[in-house]
Amino acid sequence: MIRNIIFDWSGTLVDDLPAVLAATNAVFHECGVEKLSLPQFRAEFCLPFKHFYDRFLPNVPLADLERSFHGHFSRVQDQVAALPHAREFLLFCRRRGLRTFVLSTVHKDYFALQAGASGFDQFIDRPYTGIWDKRLKIVELLAENQLIAMETLFIGDMQHDVETAKHGGVHSCAVLTGYNRLDQLRASEPDVIVEHLGELRQILERDGLEFKPLPEGDGGAHPICTVGALIFNDDDRVLMVRTQKWSNLWGIPGGKIKLGEPSLHALQREIKEETNLEIGDIVFVMVQDCIQSREFYRRAHFVLLNYTCRARGPLDVRLNEEAQEFRWVAPAQALEMPLNQPTRTLLEKVCHPV
Repeated sequence: MIRNIIFDWSGTLVDDLPAVLAATNAVFHECGVEKLSLPQFRAEFCLPFKHFYDRFLPNVPLADLERSFHGHFSRVQDQVAALPHAREFLLFCRRRGLRTFVLSTVHKDYFALQAGASGFDQFIDRPYTGIWDKRLKIVELLAENQLIAMETLFIGDMQHDVETAKHGGVHSCAVLTGYNRLDQLRASEPDVIVEHLGELRQILERDGLEFKPLPEGDGGAHPICTVGALIFNDDDRVLMVRTQKWSNLWGIPGGKIKLGEPSLHALQREIKEETNLEIGDIVFVMVQDCIQSREFYRRAHFVLLNYTCRARGPLDVRLNEEAQEFRWVAPAQALEMPLNQPTRTLLEKVCHPV
């Protein structure tokens, strides 16, 4: 049974990625190095971060880089915000009597400011911050707090967090809300990968705090029925959204059908929840099997009901936490984007009907 939770901070409980990227690019600019895009940064950034600096700025003393970074970060750190589901998960830990710790590279001053602003400080029993290599600290953390490894779960968003959990002999959970991409996290082989802390809470509640990672290939007892749509605007452009849970590939909005819910109602509800759009002129196109796709963050068997539709009213797209980016593009342009396979199949069907 899980009795102790160790959290990473950045990308796990708070979203500081935009601020860290802005500060890092400011340092690069000062040193005459080309700035990184967000996808480039996520692909290259690693812990311990000395390795990251050594790749891009090998001739600049680390102390100088740190001083420059903190100077820039202090001006943008007010952008840091609590991640969706984080507060609810911390409340769950308190209700269930779980001991909670933070093990993070974040500077202690930034942690104090961010934890105070978010109110998360009241939920953390003991923080360990400013730790460059967490693998060197986790055994000490376990010993100092008399934690039993098999009763302890480490939650983080980077490969280094998974490696740290393994080094300490504790359970590992990787979340898709932070710095590393799905393929990077999958390569580190955590016990479980979840989309966000809300999903992890559901797993722990369902299993009575027993940590039971699903074996590879176990997608549940039955297929999951879902709806999704290619949404056209008045200019005949289609809405593409990019999500972490689909390996950072582009796709269409949609989601699961609830028990007793007509599929068209489910489509309208999911589109509204995920994009804030109202839709009409709904036309069924095809049904697809999606069985244990490696593009998806976990093993599952989906039955995909695919539609086309048109956006009604103002095109005020507001994504929920499931997606990271959206674009309106011509269908032919969409086919040139890195798409998940079910979306590519749907687009080809719509663009080149037989």
